[in-house]
Amino acid sequence: MIYDYISLPDGTEIVHTQVLNEKENPTVEVHFECPIEGGFKSARCELPSYKWLFNDGYSDEEIAFFTELLHHNAHTIFEFAANGGSQVA
Repeated sequence: MIYDYISLPDGTEIVHTQVLNEKENPTVEVHFECPIEGGFKSARCELPSYKWLFNDGYSDEEIAFFTELLHHNAHTIFEFAANGGSQVA
């Protein structure tokens, strides 16, 4: 399941999965996507390792910003992921 998290002023949408591998090694994947001319730029990060799974179009500075954002929001994202998204938390 994919849940909405937040929309940034530049049009970037941030969504996340439910908790994956719940019993062994709980993770949540967070996806970033922003419309650009001719398509989208997108990236995905795995929590709690903060490992970037892919990046298609974001600059190093944007990825650094997203990494910092995730460090400040990981606990909330995990809570939402475990409880069916932000709509019910």
